Amino acid sequence: MGMGTMKISELRDRIGSELGVSSWIAIDQARIDAFADVTGDRQYIHLDADRAARESPFGGTVAHGYLTLALLSQMVGQVLPKPEGFNAQINYGLNRVRFLHPVPAGSKVRAAVKLHSVTERSAGRFLVECDVRVEINGKDTPALIARTMSLFI
Repeated sequence: MGMGTMKISELRDRIGSELGVSSWIAIDQARIDAFADVTGDRQYIHLDADRAARESPFGGTVAHGYLTLALLSQMVGQVLPKPEGFNAQINYGLNRVRFLHPVPAGSKVRAAVKLHSVTERSAGRFLVECDVRVEINGKDTPALIARTMSLFI
């Protein structure tokens, strides 16, 4: 699905345009449980289906917001072209992250990616920023929106 490579000048020509949409990723309970094990975030809304159905406003377990956020590297990586001549891509940061809708266990998510900017930071280093909307299959409201920042060196 990835867009392959392109010259940095060609990438700059795409500023303001939609780059594409990633593949769907299944957010099943096993993935949520594994994330809880790794992070230690064991809140019942993520792990206890019976209690979550009874007591949470979500009607069942939901993914950790940070689990969905952690998948951005995979999803954006499927869509963002790799600038030619660069041998490393480093996650530089995130801006404007907002968690807008919980992701129910058993859902699928994907990322719609729009190129925001391409900025030369120093000789041979370019900061590429993308506006990302993580969609939930069957929901109108996105799970999250964020601006990703990747440094190509």
